[in-house]
Amino acid sequence: MHLDTASGWFNGIRHCPSPNFNQRQAGEISLLVIHNISLPPGCFGTGKVQAFFQNCLPTQEHPFYATIIDLRVSAHFLIERDGVVTQFVSCLERAWHAGVSCFDGREACNDFSIGIELEGTDDEPFSEAQYRALIELAKTLQRHYPAITAERVCGHSDIAPGRKTDPGPAFDWQRLERAGVVRRNDDHGKGRAS
Repeated sequence: MHLDTASGWFNGIRHCPSPNFNQRQAGEISLLVIHNISLPPGCFGTGKVQAFFQNCLPTQEHPFYATIIDLRVSAHFLIERDGVVTQFVSCLERAWHAGVSCFDGREACNDFSIGIELEGTDDEPFSEAQYRALIELAKTLQRHYPAITAERVCGHSDIAPGRKTDPGPAFDWQRLERAGVVRRNDDHGKGRAS
């Protein structure tokens, strides 16, 4: 896994370009946001997350799809249950993953963050392969974008409390702490994002 800093795209992983992005206003990359997603909810390995991020979700295949068909969202990365990493948006561009959000008193987190989706749900443990891939990806991003310090790695629930719950209680933050990727404190989810 190697980042081409000129393009913002990783070599050695899948590319599935999403149209759902725009330019970063200031070019700043200083926050890493961890999410979870599954489509349909609770189902894995369907390929529908990729379709959703490309605005190609087949609404006739599941009733839930009709409820989200008009959403235009993306993340920079998706890590599937088997640890396969797919990139949808260049790190240099603004993916649409955080929505209404605030970190450390600063709103509109999409402007300065990178979003990583883990295939999963709030309540189901993530796989060993996902943690390995996440740690490798996060460390690589932190090496290339040093403003993403261990204090600036958070969950979607930290930056959109009351609106979002992911990555959820099943996510093992301590594992990322032991790897040196994140440093959690009492501020995460308790005012830092308010």
